[in-house]
Amino acid sequence: MTRARSDLARSLTLTEYFTFGFGTMVGVGWVVLMDDWLARGGPLGAAIGFGLGGLLLLPVAATYGRMVREVPDAGAEIAYAEGVFPRPVSFGAAWTMVLAYAIVCPWEAVAVGNLLARVFPVFNAVPLYTVAGKTITAPRLAAGLLLTAAIAWLNYRGIRPSAVFQNAMTFGLLAIFAVFVAAGFVRGGPANLPPLFARPGTAGAALSILLVLQIVPYFMTGFESVGKGSEEARDGFDPRDFGRAILLAAIAGCLFYVTITFVVSWVFPWKRLVAEHLGTEAAFERAFSSRAVARWILLAAFLSLIKIFNGNFVAATRLLFGIGKRDLVHPALARVHPEHGTPVAAIALMAALSGAAAFLGDALLVPVTEVGSLAVGVGWLTTCVAERARARRAGRPALDRAGALAWIGAIVSAAVIAMKVLPFVAGSFTRSEWVAFAGWSALGLVFWLARPRR
Repeated sequence: MTRARSDLARSLTLTEYFTFGFGTMVGVGWVVLMDDWLARGGPLGAAIGFGLGGLLLLPVAATYGRMVREVPDAGAEIAYAEGVFPRPVSFGAAWTMVLAYAIVCPWEAVAVGNLLARVFPVFNAVPLYTVAGKTITAPRLAAGLLLTAAIAWLNYRGIRPSAVFQNAMTFGLLAIFAVFVAAGFVRGGPANLPPLFARPGTAGAALSILLVLQIVPYFMTGFESVGKGSEEARDGFDPRDFGRAILLAAIAGCLFYVTITFVVSWVFPWKRLVAEHLGTEAAFERAFSSRAVARWILLAAFLSLIKIFNGNFVAATRLLFGIGKRDLVHPALARVHPEHGTPVAAIALMAALSGAAAFLGDALLVPVTEVGSLAVGVGWLTTCVAERARARRAGRPALDRAGALAWIGAIVSAAVIAMKVLPFVAGSFTRSEWVAFAGWSALGLVFWLARPRR
């Protein structure tokens, strides 16, 4: 069957929307960055920070659920903003949101080599060159490029194979996670927890929570990716299930982060973990005196890495497709494969960008990933404000339940942006982050200028 230019294949169910939402959110930070999380907050500070951050984002998630139900469009943010903001503003918001997903892909392409090197030291051999003091080795680079090619091929073949793959990786991760968390609670004890916060005193406890709260938006980004796949729902899909999948993914992601930060501190003295810069798998290995336990955790991390790569790849390509079908960039980005029903040009572009960025290694990607927090804040704010503008035009009350949630979501989103752009806030952008954001914006300008002229 030959498809129209914008006719994506339709096969997704509630289960797939959940695994894409959760799978786009939870990556490998819970393994490789645990020392940083606990150094920021301590066991209770980190758990409260992630829990509070998740609660603050629920109004944003609820607003997305409402918007996806009313406007099931792969363009998501740009579709919600249509008719509310001028076209250049709508494009700018959507293009910025693409970055929130796009930057995760090369990051995972780099991270896969780092993760494999923890099990197979040969991945640290054959150094090629150095970028910003970090050495890129041939095996790590090859692993990243091969993974990028595999994800691109999977997405090219159709949304159904990608969704089945996403289901397997997500539920595989959750199964292993449940086993080692239960084992950790049995093995550990409260003696490993003190001090509960990274800093002493009431003010220190508040600061510990705040420092963790600042990173929550980046690690919770993904629940809103459900909207990017909304044009691919199977026939007969209940539109209310979009909102259910979004809220379920957000809640599950929050509980995942709260649980893992607490159980690691329960099973191993967190002060030692921070001092020795250990990852989650190393803490469990020492607590159980078993390398096998560490390998199972690394397997879970590997599954998590692949699924977050796939989830963000799907979200980025669908958002690019949604922008392209509005002729706000070159219309080639809206081209759909006649048999597989996938946005082939957007997939090729994301594969090229991910592969090229993988050559930079993790040294230069760190400041770029910081831009992701700003990018997602822009997308969330756009959606919440657009929802209120649409409600006003429809004559709905300004302060009903939906209105209150949207306004709270807008305030939270604005705070996320402020934390990154206000120079007096700890963790705000440095020059390298501004350069990275300017570079992405310049690329967006090139695409905008290449759009068809009316």
